Amino acid sequence: MPPRRPPSGVFAQSLLTYARFAHPLSIGRVQSFELAPVFATLQPCGMRELNPKTIAPPFARYAHGVEVPAGYALVFTSGQLGVSEGGSVPEDADAQATICFGNIDAILGEAGATRADVVRINAFVTDRKYMAGYMAARDRWLADVSRLPASTLVIVNGFTRAEFKVEIEVIAAVPAARA
Repeated sequence: MPPRRPPSGVFAQSLLTYARFAHPLSIGRVQSFELAPVFATLQPCGMRELNPKTIAPPFARYAHGVEVPAGYALVFTSGQLGVSEGGSVPEDADAQATICFGNIDAILGEAGATRADVVRINAFVTDRKYMAGYMAARDRWLADVSRLPASTLVIVNGFTRAEFKVEIEVIAAVPAARA
């Protein structure tokens, strides 16, 4: 099998320029020199998880940060609440979060994006006891995503209606050619 071509973009071009000086014969065989770990963190889409070895690892299924290269369109969702299409609100935090993520899928789809394009999740729950339900829904939603987004979970005092337990918003980055 031929060697995998490194991703394109400003970041990758900078690394390739460095590689030419470090080892002129390494282009096309990037794994043969010290930048191989950096290329290993780049995904085919060009985005890269940022999980420095000098800080504690993430607590769950997320990345500490995500690098988005130039040439991407950003998609911002409003906070989504666990309201079904018919207007009902389930009692369970997991069910509410599942609806939130379904709504987010629909919004991302309108922009030509998928959950694999998400670079940040901001989630809010009204009590610590709802964290497990939210996290279970989030982990299911991200199960098939190879590059994890950055994520923050905040416990808040409440939402506009007492029955809401979870609210989720995301930021996605879509290659301009797909946007």
